[in-house]
Amino acid sequence: MEEKKRTVTRVEDGEKVKKTVKKAEEVAETAEAEVKNVKKVETLSKAEEKSKAITLRIISAILWVFAIGFEVLAILCLFKSLRLPGLSQMWWMIIFIVLDLACCIVAALLWKKASHLDPFKKTNNKVGFFILTQLGVIMAAICFIPLIILVLTSKDKLDKKSKIIVTIVAIVALLIAGLIGADFNPISAEEKAQAEESITQDVYWTAFGHKYHTYEDCHTIANSSTVYNGSVTAAIDNGCSELCYYCAKRAEKEENLKLEGLNIEEGVEAAGE
Repeated sequence: MEEKKRTVTRVEDGEKVKKTVKKAEEVAETAEAEVKNVKKVETLSKAEEKSKAITLRIISAILWVFAIGFEVLAILCLFKSLRLPGLSQMWWMIIFIVLDLACCIVAALLWKKASHLDPFKKTNNKVGFFILTQLGVIMAAICFIPLIILVLTSKDKLDKKSKIIVTIVAIVALLIAGLIGADFNPISAEEKAQAEESITQDVYWTAFGHKYHTYEDCHTIANSSTVYNGSVTAAIDNGCSELCYYCAKRAEKEENLKLEGLNIEEGVEAAGE
């Protein structure tokens, strides 16, 4: 067997070290870019915010009307006023409950988005502010509780097994719609205006967070692969309602910046501070 020829190329030590260092630098730069990808988000004008909010609220209202319609269809199936072919009474009721839930979820998400684009006023109207910001929960109750009560109180409309299944499905749907519909971090028109007045520099936030940050190197977003960057208006429009507690304390300490009146995340002072 013929022996394979092997070519050996000599590499000087200096050249080898140089290439190794260069390669390491390239890897480090690539890794840093992969760790944090900062995306710029444009700020909408006030007119654009209001117009978009109105559109979203109209769509939400239409979807809630559809949700109530599906609830009514489920009730009609319960009392056998509506007879549909192909499936049993129980399965048609479950289908209408699922469609009811889908409409409630989308409507609530759009309503919450609108509430950040064009927030409601809170001053002298706390009850109204609560009702409007938590309308997703209220509508979830309207779209499921009457059906649940009728299923539980009706006699001879469903067999025992079907009654239990439909009740469980409806209760689970109510809980899901209620949790998704709840706005746990609402922001008022006054709080948004105060944030826009107090914070003039760009802020940072993540896709699923509800806080915005005034420092890109804040430790709470250090491990986020994608960070969004823009004005505080853009942050609030995208669902962020609170200023990060740690960024607020850092700004007060390093920049002597007073942030009274802002909606700031609740935090606990570290021992010794």
